Amino acid sequence: MTMDNEIPPQIQRDLEAISINQLTNLGNRAIELGLIAGHGYHKGQYELIRQGKILLMTPEEAVTYLADLIQAEEGSSSAE
Repeated sequence: MTMDNEIPPQIQRDLEAISINQLTNLGNRAIELGLIAGHGYHKGQYELIRQGKILLMTPEEAVTYLADLIQAEEGSSSAE
């Protein structure tokens, strides 16, 4: 039995909504900082447009990527 099967459907939907909201917030913050040009779901994957390139990844990978990108930018800004 997988973990997904152990979680009641409503809780699973709530967790997915939280994840989508987190990803949207991170993507919007990255746009505000000028780190990416756009973001959104595309053909079952999450798409980021950065430096003229399209990056496709899982939503989980996108959360990590964006969080790291934002942290690096905000860390370098505060060091100045």
